[in-house]
Amino acid sequence: MAQFAVYRNKNARTRKTYPFLVDIQSDLLDVLQTRAVIPLSKEPSLVTKPMARLFPKVEFEGEGYWVITTMLAGIARNDLGAHAGSLEPERYRILDAVDFLLAGF
Repeated sequence: MAQFAVYRNKNARTRKTYPFLVDIQSDLLDVLQTRAVIPLSKEPSLVTKPMARLFPKVEFEGEGYWVITTMLAGIARNDLGAHAGSLEPERYRILDAVDFLLAGF
């Protein structure tokens, strides 16, 4: 599994709002049976204030999505859907959002 890989959300309950999950976990921790993921959403209502640093907008499959950093979660590898691509080019913006969430700067 590669860091910043994007997977289709296979959870029927949340898939409409969060169609994709981006894996942010280090490749060094590949032996674990869980992955740290952040959902992607097209719903601007989830971003109540324009906080571009915390919720960076990225392009994936030709469409704009917000990285909903505050929804960072750990899930079982088995719960990841099909691999859909990568957000590796957005690596530093996503890591900056996680740093901002955890450290406030």
